[in-house]
Amino acid sequence: MDILAETKYIRMSPSKARHITREIQGKPVEEALRVTDFNKCKAAAQIGKTLRSAIANAENNNDLAADDLRVKTAVVNEGPTMKRYWPRARGMVSPIKRRMSHIRIVVSDE
Repeated sequence: MDILAETKYIRMSPSKARHITREIQGKPVEEALRVTDFNKCKAAAQIGKTLRSAIANAENNNDLAADDLRVKTAVVNEGPTMKRYWPRARGMVSPIKRRMSHIRIVVSDE
């Protein structure tokens, strides 16, 4: 059975978060939590929170044991982009794109 957890509108670039999701995909939940706990980047903390939410959903809503779960898919999609502007020389301006991301983790007992 597939259990889903999703976190939206995280103020972080999706390209910076995708390397962690590639690392935890297909691993048992305990090992995936270990990877996110001992990684020092901001993305690891957010992905760890979402993973813990998926585990809690599996335990509370579907009566599954956390020991039997594996990370089936972990995906970071692109969210909306905030457009800001930064002043430059000679009265010009440069656009700044502040990206957001949506984290989606599916755990399974199969």
